Amino acid sequence: MKPILFAAALGLVATTAAAEPEAYTLDPSHSQVLFSYNHLGYSTTWGMFSGFEGKISFDADAPEASSVEVSMPVTSMLTGWEDRFKHFMSPEFFGATDDEMITFVSTGIEVTGENTALITGDLTLNGVTKEVVLDTKLNQAGMHPMANTPWAGFDATTQLVRSDYNLGMFAPYVSDEVELKISVEAQKATGSDES
Repeated sequence: MKPILFAAALGLVATTAAAEPEAYTLDPSHSQVLFSYNHLGYSTTWGMFSGFEGKISFDADAPEASSVEVSMPVTSMLTGWEDRFKHFMSPEFFGATDDEMITFVSTGIEVTGENTALITGDLTLNGVTKEVVLDTKLNQAGMHPMANTPWAGFDATTQLVRSDYNLGMFAPYVSDEVELKISVEAQKATGSDES
């Protein structure tokens, strides 16, 4: 028997078995990516991406055959300090233009438990594409009490090595490892959202 709970976590609420994959979209108002790194051993510095777009194609008969795509502009980064943001957008780091995107496209899903899975995918960051694995957990799935539509939320974690993406300035004094914490809500797409 396939773990229905994790199936729900990927947008993934199936009240009846579906023969065709179903489309879900991320809720940009309740989806965030937090990143953190060690600063010279003195502190942990945090930043965030929010308001990004994504879509999920869910196969209820075979959850491991589902897929996830997410994209966000580099310049949507929030750091809490304008000078840090400007430094990150400078040629010393991203040298980002307004249209430069960070993307994640899943290449495989391994369901590991009733509410857990490993999502493998290609992360493109600063013009470099590397494989990453998201350790993912279902938070809740069901009918949204206000939107009255199938809804799901999940958390995920992973670690990146920033020098892998040509962003290694000041390493190892500023940690090369960057921790990611992701929290996402997804809703079943309407007809106009499915294309």
